[in-house]
Amino acid sequence: MANHKSALKRIRSNEAKRLVNKYQHKTTRNAIKKLRELTKKKDAEKMFPSVASMIDRLAKKNVIHANKAANLKSGLAKHIATL
Repeated sequence: MANHKSALKRIRSNEAKRLVNKYQHKTTRNAIKKLRELTKKKDAEKMFPSVASMIDRLAKKNVIHANKAANLKSGLAKHIATL
């Protein structure tokens, strides 16, 4: 167990941040799945900017790697193009 006041606070703040990151990551993954399941191009094009924004936010906060974010967005754009 931590002995310093700052270490105890760091434990608390890390846990809070972990939960927020986990929630946002799961929400983004669900949005990606929903986008991939869409069959109408118009609906997919409408949804793509919000999903791309979610992915960018995760990359900015280092929840996912920047390259992974780029790969996800590229894959989604290809998927929409083939609809």
